[in-house]
Amino acid sequence: MDGYPAPTNADILIVDDTLDNVRLLSNMLQGQGYTVRKALSGQMALTAVRTLLPDLILLDVNMPEMNGYEVCKQLKEDAQTCSVPIIFLSALDSVSDKVKAFRVGGIDYITKPFQLEEVLARIETQLTLRALQTQLQQKNETLQQTLNDLRKAQAKLIQQEKMLGLSQLVAGMSHEINNPISFIAGNLAPARQYFNDLLNLIQIYQQEVPNPTPAIQKALQASELEFLIPDLNKLLNSMQTGVERIRGMMLAFRIFSRLDEATIKRVDIHQGIDSTLLLLQHRIRQHGQRPDIQIVKHYGTIPPVTCYASQLNQVFLNLLNNAIDALELSMGNFHPSFAFDRAATETDQEHTTAPTIWIRTELTVEQTVRIGIKDNGPGIEEAARSRMFEPFYTTKPVGKGMGLGLSISYEIVVEKHKGQLICHSSPEGAEFIVEVPLSTVDYSEARKLGIGRSPWSVKSTN
Repeated sequence: MDGYPAPTNADILIVDDTLDNVRLLSNMLQGQGYTVRKALSGQMALTAVRTLLPDLILLDVNMPEMNGYEVCKQLKEDAQTCSVPIIFLSALDSVSDKVKAFRVGGIDYITKPFQLEEVLARIETQLTLRALQTQLQQKNETLQQTLNDLRKAQAKLIQQEKMLGLSQLVAGMSHEINNPISFIAGNLAPARQYFNDLLNLIQIYQQEVPNPTPAIQKALQASELEFLIPDLNKLLNSMQTGVERIRGMMLAFRIFSRLDEATIKRVDIHQGIDSTLLLLQHRIRQHGQRPDIQIVKHYGTIPPVTCYASQLNQVFLNLLNNAIDALELSMGNFHPSFAFDRAATETDQEHTTAPTIWIRTELTVEQTVRIGIKDNGPGIEEAARSRMFEPFYTTKPVGKGMGLGLSISYEIVVEKHKGQLICHSSPEGAEFIVEVPLSTVDYSEARKLGIGRSPWSVKSTN
């Protein structure tokens, strides 16, 4: 134990119903610089320990009403007092007595009559061990915190890299697709006009020349003009629809990633949710044996929220992706329940066997925005719920997930926006509730960007 001396100012509790023993031990320990407290019964000892934890207890075995074994047992069963080391002092020297002392939680056993030097040596040894254990526990806690910080930092870097890649992809796609789409969209109207002009010309020609030459008649029959005209109209309409869908997708990409926009921004939460749903259309549509996922939206009246818009959209993406994963896992075993703030509407209570995601938003009386995302999948087991926000924790098969979505979402909602991310789960489905204040960002940073508090005057929809 060289180099690790016992703390000389340690607080030692002496528990003995014999006053002479208490005085002897007390004088000896105080002479060595220890702080000494005394208890003349087991009940007094329990009260003294629970009032202020000592560093070590010297405990007599034979005491009236409550013996030392019972005192030790009660202390070791209490989470607040179980760590205090206990040295038994007793005139009983049989092996069974010593074994019983160690079984109830004692760390040492000194037989009376004892030598003062032996008592001091054993006390110093146990105090030194306790000090070393405390140091080791503190170092372990520090290392665990460092490990948690490193894992969070790693998860954050990975997510940032993913979002940077997505932003770059969106920027590249926007640049490459925008010009040809604009060209097609800009020429569809003239093309339709030219088609109508040619059609009018053909109709006038048919009226003016009712008996065309055999060659013209053969060409008209080959072209099937009566079918070509409606098909060409349908073709042009389909092209117009396709162009509008591509433009909508590109707009959704830009809204989701918030390219070329300020980090802090006053945004429409519903717009962010809708853009995320549009990006997930390929997953929402029928896939294999799973039918289309039904999306039921109950949007409340929500004013613009000053937030980190692109990061909040990441949260919606992660939660919706997890809901879709849960529904795909169910493969048809669906239940209809939905409880947002533990109260469902009549529409929500309709029985359905279809895979469904409910999205509900509302403004609370505390001026926070609450977003609920609920699925009727199999729910989340309790063991998984206790760890779901840990970085890299996942219940999905290898290659299906990295365990970053919920941990990043928790950091964005709780740490970045000072909000709450809560999960409710049952065998009928899982529900995630995101709650963020209308304005939680750093206003010094917001003011630099020309953003102030929301001017909306709102009433709660609760």
